[in-house]
Amino acid sequence: MTTELSPDALTGLLERARQDYQDLVGRGLSLDLTRGKPAPEQLDLSADLLSLPGGRHTSANGTDVRNYGGLQGLPELREIFAEVLQVPAGQLLAAGNSSLELMHDCLVHALLSVLPGAESRWVDQERIAFLCPIPGYDRHFALCERFGIDMIQVPMTAEGPDMEVVERLVAEDPAIKGIWCVPKYSNPDGVCYSDATVARLASMNTAAADFRIFWDNAYAAHHLTDEPVEIAGLLAACAEAGNPGRAFVFGSTSKITAAGAGVAFFGSSPANVQWLLGNNAKRSIGPDKVNQLRHVLFLRDADGVRAHMERQRAVLQPKFETVARILDAELGGTGLATWTSPKGGYFVTLEVPDGCAKEVVRRAAEAGIVLTPAGATHPYGDDPRDAVIRIAPSYPGLAELEQAIEGLTVCVRLAGYEQQAR
Repeated sequence: MTTELSPDALTGLLERARQDYQDLVGRGLSLDLTRGKPAPEQLDLSADLLSLPGGRHTSANGTDVRNYGGLQGLPELREIFAEVLQVPAGQLLAAGNSSLELMHDCLVHALLSVLPGAESRWVDQERIAFLCPIPGYDRHFALCERFGIDMIQVPMTAEGPDMEVVERLVAEDPAIKGIWCVPKYSNPDGVCYSDATVARLASMNTAAADFRIFWDNAYAAHHLTDEPVEIAGLLAACAEAGNPGRAFVFGSTSKITAAGAGVAFFGSSPANVQWLLGNNAKRSIGPDKVNQLRHVLFLRDADGVRAHMERQRAVLQPKFETVARILDAELGGTGLATWTSPKGGYFVTLEVPDGCAKEVVRRAAEAGIVLTPAGATHPYGDDPRDAVIRIAPSYPGLAELEQAIEGLTVCVRLAGYEQQAR
């Protein structure tokens, strides 16, 4: 990545970077690029939800949504998202507002009750491990850490996890019970899994009979271009490969409608769905069906979801274009950084020279620009290269985003040239 510079050229670039950084600190900024939250303008697109369902309190089949029951969720809402999540409506659950909550519960239930295909509870086994493609989503890693599940890093490629590594590991180690996957516009590098990767995940031999793919399709409808990426349906691929129970599919409306008041979904084989429903019946008498009806009336159908996401794209796309423009103008040709150009999702991944990410984040914080901690994209918060920084452009306004990214590039130049000068 690093470009060779003469001592004189390096001295000049370093002096300029130091001056630019002093100027940046002097501006007294207070900017936050830490998490991929929808901006207020995006949330405003769903303002009509707050007036729904109006005076209506019955679903399409006459169910009174104000009352108990309906653990599987409203059928009409499951029909809308069956296409989006590539899961038959009959094998899809509509639950509360958080898909992370569903992932948490699936881990807890697997630990404390016997999964279909398992010989015993996970908690009764000596060791449990998950494969973690990196860079990846810090909240997935936090769940594993919370429950004492070992994390095994797997490199990402342009087509998804390195399948040669994945296939070898799952075939030889029965303690490996799962893999985390964000298959479309992945967090944080925007990778979309190829059809070949999906097919190999569905058909690979696993030493653990109760192996599960935690398929977090969080960005299934979150496009940033005129050509939405389509991926193969994992659940169908698993069924065709003779492994119908292998996939746990998760999704939500969190970055579609109201992030704090959306609807989360779980899809899998009929046996897995019944397993989760049976366990969930012990903790809930039913989800918030009023909110589910609200979403049915607001989104209407799968075409309604697509139209709504085009409005979301109109807000988001200029922000991603701003990030790309500034990174190219300030860091292009320096050899100090590479970055992703995602076709969807919520993040841009910035790679700086090895050993520089923490320093860049520290310098940015001192200048009033808060970034996701370096290492958050790796298990246990430890990026062995100390090179990956996740940029979340969605929440700030355009003017604030410009300031933040321009300031970030100053920090990258300063940390990078200081390292070269040592």
